[in-house]
Amino acid sequence: MTREEILNQLRLAKAAHISWVQRAKLLIEGLTINESSIPVNSTECGFGKWFYSDGQRLNSIRNIPMECMEDIEILHFKLHDVYLNIYKIYYSTNTQGFFSKMFNKKKKVTAGETILAKKYFDEMNSISKELVKALNLMERRVNAVNEAEIVSI
Repeated sequence: MTREEILNQLRLAKAAHISWVQRAKLLIEGLTINESSIPVNSTECGFGKWFYSDGQRLNSIRNIPMECMEDIEILHFKLHDVYLNIYKIYYSTNTQGFFSKMFNKKKKVTAGETILAKKYFDEMNSISKELVKALNLMERRVNAVNEAEIVSI
């Protein structure tokens, strides 16, 4: 795999992450967002799919310490943990009827729940910024490695 291929995958994963966060924001702003487009499980989102597959190749790059990967994983878990609170507000299934579940309709959300969801989103957004910062550092580290070392991965 070449440096450019690794960097391209890393950038696509970062873009997938940013898009996932934006869908959560749109959900809170009142748009109807399909529940499956903002997965709760950290291995089911676009970033998680990359991180737990091709992203693990980054462990083989000399100047990427294991702590960098661990930090990214911890931030990613935290992000999904906070999102779970938002998910419960908008997609709680115990109050929905059969047809609402069948057609993937959001439940009715109160003004108080919306305020709470916005607070959760602020926390989520803060974690997201930390994650993007860590990914940018990762990108710089990949750029700093000799191409010959990367091709052997």
